[in-house]
Amino acid sequence: MGYPGKNTKSYQTPKRPWEKSRIESETRLVIEYGLRNKREVWKAQEHLRKYRKAARNLLALGSSAAHKDVYDSKKEELISHLQRAGLLGPDANIDDVLALKVQTQLERRLQSIVYRRGLARSPKQARQLITHGHIAIAGRRVNIPGYHVTRTDEAQIAYSGASPFVSDSHEEKVRIAKPASNPKPAPGGFGGYPARGGRR
Repeated sequence: MGYPGKNTKSYQTPKRPWEKSRIESETRLVIEYGLRNKREVWKAQEHLRKYRKAARNLLALGSSAAHKDVYDSKKEELISHLQRAGLLGPDANIDDVLALKVQTQLERRLQSIVYRRGLARSPKQARQLITHGHIAIAGRRVNIPGYHVTRTDEAQIAYSGASPFVSDSHEEKVRIAKPASNPKPAPGGFGGYPARGGRR
């Protein structure tokens, strides 16, 4: 148990803080997804680390014939959870959980989906619209750029009813609509995460 009232870190810092290849990779992700800083990358990595750990524990459990029923139940529970979260596609298996990339997690951020759906001109603008209260999910305003969007939530993302962006004549909304009328394609395969066996 942590110290009462004290927030604990929701991520692990790199063990090699000055590793060039890692720094360059994280910098590219910060720029591509319009992140505030590298801590947001580390948080995404921490989520995936937990999922991979759960998958490895399941594989160890499945190696014993005596625990096959428990293995099947927990495997279905984990994969169903990740499918609802938008991190896995249909017909996914434990190997797909172990192969999840940090980009897959970052694509499920509200900021990323607002941009991909054409509600903002850039990831940076998407972040600004969210923090200023212009974006809602199922009519409920959400002002957290890193909010994880589930499959159910995704179809219900729109401008908040109280936002001036609901008007088609809003000057900035007109500029947003001009570059492309279709949502921006997400890198990777089905629904913003990589196709099985593919790379991001």
